[in-house]
Amino acid sequence: MTTTNLSPVAVWLARAGRHGVDEATALNEGRAIIGYSEIPDLSTASSETDISDLVRRTYTASSENRIRNFASQLIAFVLRMKVGDIVALPLKTVSGTIALGRVSGPYSFHEIDGVMRHTRPVEWIRPDVPRSAFQQDLLYSLGAFMTVCRIQRNGAETRISTILDRYPDPGFTGAITEISQDEVTEVSVPSDVAEIAHDQVVARIQSQFQGHDLARLVEAVLRAEGYQTSLSPPGPDGGVDILAGRGSLGLDEGGLCVQVKATDSSSDVNIFRALQGTMQTFKADKGLLVSWNGFTRQVKQEARQSHFQVRLWAASDLVQAIYRVYDKLGEEIQAELPLKRIWALVTDDRDSNG
Repeated sequence: MTTTNLSPVAVWLARAGRHGVDEATALNEGRAIIGYSEIPDLSTASSETDISDLVRRTYTASSENRIRNFASQLIAFVLRMKVGDIVALPLKTVSGTIALGRVSGPYSFHEIDGVMRHTRPVEWIRPDVPRSAFQQDLLYSLGAFMTVCRIQRNGAETRISTILDRYPDPGFTGAITEISQDEVTEVSVPSDVAEIAHDQVVARIQSQFQGHDLARLVEAVLRAEGYQTSLSPPGPDGGVDILAGRGSLGLDEGGLCVQVKATDSSSDVNIFRALQGTMQTFKADKGLLVSWNGFTRQVKQEARQSHFQVRLWAASDLVQAIYRVYDKLGEEIQAELPLKRIWALVTDDRDSNG
């Protein structure tokens, strides 16, 4: 059933190469960069038929389904994506982060590192949005197993526009969305099952471990890692949520100061510097700053200068630590966060071409 699209712009998923190989270049140069390196310049393609015929001539040994798949993505990238539309780039090289920007110009066949590439200029307005800023249904859509596709389900276009403007995801309110039957969207393509499962774990932690309970979860992870810990009670903590140390008495290898932030915003440089001050107060050699909604760029820059003293954990880092030590977590934590390891066949994502 065709309905009315209430969003002023389209939102496009545009990945930057298999395993995120082009992500840094895309963000640094202000571009969306996709694969299909065998396909020549499409600047003169004036119709969908032109692009489809060129794909068919290039991939002569491919099935008709694969040719249609590749053509539909290139048609979307070259012809349907418009200036002002939003581009979403889930980052593989920066775990737990999605870059959002706006298309700022037409398609171009652009030379990058000596190789001609299919690109669109993009102003990356929010290059480091934590995945936790998106509700689960949006993350499901952004997990579509394609290089390029339009994101529309559950009012996604209006909601992602809101996130781009630095407001919280308002959630799905029943707004009617038009989903075209003649273009590739997240409704019509498979999703990354592992990524979806990971996002479900993140959503469970976000709902189950709020406020001081998040510090309790971090303490459980550190204990499973072999630390002796002291958790501050709820309320003002004097700049430290957890004190931790190695050895039977927790006195070996100096000490670790841990600050945990479960707020809805990214931790800024003042929080990072406050932890450094707390480390001096407690004469701790190491620090760990856990911020559920990530960190500002300035924090990441300063943390690099303190690489051997301080570590940063965003939501995805904490979840990876939980995976690593889950079998050693206490029964209470496992009951609150029940997980089960499963095995799945890893397939080569040949139909997305990066």
